Amino acid sequence: MRRTRTLALCMTLGLLVAACQTEVEEDPGAMTEEEPEDAEDTEDAPDDEAAEDGDAVTLSIESWRSDDVAQWEEEIIPAFEDEHPDIQLEFNPTAPTEYDGALSSRLEGGTAGDIITCRSFDRSRDLHERGFLEEIDDLDGLENFDEFALQAWQTSEGDAQFCVPLAAVIHGNYYNAEAFDEVGLEIPETNDEFLDVLEQLQEDGTYTPLAWGTADDWIATSTAFDLFGPNFWDGEDGRQALLAGDKPYTDDDFVQAWEFLDQWQPYFPDGYESVSYEDTQQLFALGQAAIMPAGSWEISLFEDIAEVEVDVFRPTTPEGQDQCYINDHPDMGLGMNADTDHPEEVETFLEWAAGQEFGELYANAVPGFFPLGDYEVDVDNELANEFVSWRDECESTARLNFEDLTAGDPSIEEEASRLTVQMWNQDLPPEEVAEEVQQALESWYEPHQ
Repeated sequence: MRRTRTLALCMTLGLLVAACQTEVEEDPGAMTEEEPEDAEDTEDAPDDEAAEDGDAVTLSIESWRSDDVAQWEEEIIPAFEDEHPDIQLEFNPTAPTEYDGALSSRLEGGTAGDIITCRSFDRSRDLHERGFLEEIDDLDGLENFDEFALQAWQTSEGDAQFCVPLAAVIHGNYYNAEAFDEVGLEIPETNDEFLDVLEQLQEDGTYTPLAWGTADDWIATSTAFDLFGPNFWDGEDGRQALLAGDKPYTDDDFVQAWEFLDQWQPYFPDGYESVSYEDTQQLFALGQAAIMPAGSWEISLFEDIAEVEVDVFRPTTPEGQDQCYINDHPDMGLGMNADTDHPEEVETFLEWAAGQEFGELYANAVPGFFPLGDYEVDVDNELANEFVSWRDECESTARLNFEDLTAGDPSIEEEASRLTVQMWNQDLPPEEVAEEVQQALESWYEPHQ
């Protein structure tokens, strides 16, 4: 299995506050987005003009990771081009909330890039079914990945591979270490201890216990239900039972997860109904809140803008439970535009991206995005190494609804998010949340009919 070892500490806190304006990925894979005003005009077709030597081919990379332009241009692309001088790369990201709609429009219009950064599970499966992602079953390097990593970019039947696994993100809790010291708090290990920490922070009154809001409903599942929930439904076993139709959403495991989350509401900031995800980032980074449930995708942001000492702790477990589970979600892959004029060159890049050299380079260039290959890499980032150390302690699983359950109408991810927000905003009982999500599932998902 995948393992990462610590070599050194390389933290870069204290950059300009202007970095707050850098566009962060507000949504690590949420299932709703804003449509771009003119997706056709967002990017031009890849530049096929030869380089100065008349021989090089230019490949354009589509991505939603607009935060990572510098890392690609200064570290990743030069490393590849040094080894492959006949291939030049251009990294052309789109804003994360616009990426899926814009990419779909460019693919339909024949103007998309040669290399596609792939969302996991349903979204990429849809692109493959529409003929936009080339199958890569014979690609050298796929042997570096286990089935857990590969399945996120395979057909539902597992009979075709269409993207190389690139990186996973791990869900966890950021905390203000200075606040914990001031209030005299210990890192919680159980759910009861977590709630007790929130209560002590509330009684102290110096800090908002939780950086949380419900203006962006996607975070209800992506950074709450999927963070703590796996320890209620036994991780991958529970996820697979739900997919197979063997366990309904009304099962006690899911209801108890919502009951736990329902107890968070007294510890939200005032006016939380109007607090966006971006607001919670600022609330935590400025030291006004003590804990922010989120994930490893926020490492670079908090290292850039946080005005307090930031650390992380893993999701807590129910009382008396020895086995722990983490959401170690396969988040990004890389695929070939089926309409590329340069399939051989794209294949060369994908083979390189499937290897250990790229995995280690990417893990250090973009801390918090962890390679999915069965090889060891050295990561020089303290927070990243803390996140990834949980793989040694806990079993990994993926986000509950991202496979198959967003492919119908209504999307179960969107329904679960909407109803969880109603639980907090309108006191909808957790049992009713589970019942309504299950009714939505039964309306179109055959294993539950």
